[in-house]
Amino acid sequence: MTVRLLLADDQALVRGALAALLDLEPDLEVVAEVGRGDEVADAARKAEPDVALLDVEMPGLDGIAATKALREAVPGCKVLIVTTFGRPGYLRRAMEAGASGFVVKDTPAKQLADAVRRVNGGLRVVDPTLAAEALGAGASPLTDRETDVLRAARAGGTVADLAKELHLSEGTVRNHLSAAIGKTGARTRAEAVRLADQNGWLLR
Repeated sequence: MTVRLLLADDQALVRGALAALLDLEPDLEVVAEVGRGDEVADAARKAEPDVALLDVEMPGLDGIAATKALREAVPGCKVLIVTTFGRPGYLRRAMEAGASGFVVKDTPAKQLADAVRRVNGGLRVVDPTLAAEALGAGASPLTDRETDVLRAARAGGTVADLAKELHLSEGTVRNHLSAAIGKTGARTRAEAVRLADQNGWLLR
């Protein structure tokens, strides 16, 4: 029995290479490809795939939000996250959104094909190193507003810039930055952004 696949990755070269590798497997067939997260659910409705392989960082919707939308639109379609960004926070949130697996893009082709088969069979497949890191990292300690402030701070800018962008007072922004720095164990705003980003806490 052939397993029908949907691929979602905003990098056309990566998506094409992944499709070519998976199509070499006699029991796997790529039936749809999209480059945006907000195209995933509609493509799944039309193509009726058994498994969707989604990247995390895509325009429109990120892979985690796309996972949730897909699971609601086509409940029978399983989701395997295949990403460059192996961050503990991403793994936790992907599983909460309904993903059945989470692997990184440098996974060998045969292992990836096997992961697809296992996910299609109802099993969970998670990169073991990332699973251990996720257990150690725990959930994000940041409030929604602290997350918003750090996310805005990724682009740099002054406190006044952040306040204008987020429609907050400068004092409120300073308070949120101070709290976020303390919770991440950072010494500076930039370090707090870096640590939160590495843990996958800043994805929308």
